[in-house]
Amino acid sequence: MPALGGRAGPPCPRLTRRFLFIFTLSLSGTYLCYSLLRGAGGALPGPERRCLPARSAGAKKLLQKSRSCGREPGQPAWGGPRGAGQEAPLAGNGSGPGPAKLGSRRLPQALIVGVKKGGTRAVLEFIRVHPEVRAVGTEPHFFDRHYERGLAWYRSLMPRTLSSQITMEKTPSYFVTKEAPRRIFNMSRDTKLIVVVRNPVTRAISDYTQTLSKKPDIPTFEGLSFQNRSLGLVDTSWNAIRIGMYVVHLQSWLQYFPLSQIHFVSGEKLITDPAGEMGKVQDFLGIKRVITDKHFYFNKTKGFPCLKKTESSTFPRCLGKSKGRTHVQIDAEVIEQLRDFYRPYNIKFYETVGQDFRWE
Repeated sequence: MPALGGRAGPPCPRLTRRFLFIFTLSLSGTYLCYSLLRGAGGALPGPERRCLPARSAGAKKLLQKSRSCGREPGQPAWGGPRGAGQEAPLAGNGSGPGPAKLGSRRLPQALIVGVKKGGTRAVLEFIRVHPEVRAVGTEPHFFDRHYERGLAWYRSLMPRTLSSQITMEKTPSYFVTKEAPRRIFNMSRDTKLIVVVRNPVTRAISDYTQTLSKKPDIPTFEGLSFQNRSLGLVDTSWNAIRIGMYVVHLQSWLQYFPLSQIHFVSGEKLITDPAGEMGKVQDFLGIKRVITDKHFYFNKTKGFPCLKKTESSTFPRCLGKSKGRTHVQIDAEVIEQLRDFYRPYNIKFYETVGQDFRWE
């Protein structure tokens, strides 16, 4: 029945239309403000967006085009670690604005392969001053201890270098490792090899002194050096003695590398004439002689040369406390017996490499 004294029909439809109109107007205003803020480059608070990994090459391209999922302006194309063994570019390709190329991780073109306690650390630290050389600071021991990890792992240890720079590393035990020459040859037959040699008697005493500092309870130097001292029978199974038989170890290297690819540094001259010895090293590597006399000064306390401070360093650079330690005192007769033992090996070594180191 229609209501008395009023219009027919309820007022609800009119209220509903009014509510919808106000809601739509409010939503439109909110959207307009949001659009204006985005257009002005503003950032709205909220959780950080996370990009899903691209499963295909096409998806990767799409992600790179997206500012939120791709790299930010000025961010290097290679922004984090890659799989071992890949040459990892460190910056833009140089075709547009942004940082210049910083290079890639590459396998070494030159190795300091020996010998222990010969002066290898000094050669490494001196050559690292050269702007065209980048070297690993620690000893990787890849070709003697970690070969099963593969070249990809080895490459991942290398510093980043430009195409104009030489990558280097030093592990002195390579020289006396039988498998090392073949393994290095398989990596690259063009690898340049540096061997720092020293009077084998002095080297053995230095080796023993280092071991004694770590293991005070080891037998005496004399006891380890001889199987029978009265007969002058030297114990060549002792590593400190065996390393100094340079010509024996060299034969393994000459099966794979010509002498022209092996440079021998005199450990003695490295102390008395560091600039001269490093000049020869630079010539061997095919780089300009940048390291000269002006880079060195003689540290009387340590008894060997140190690097002067440079523009990039506040203090002069000397080798660590373990370098230059005082050798243990050895009986003069023992030293003479060892000199007699090494003499034929030394002479054969001089003849093989065409260089007289004057250890006699």
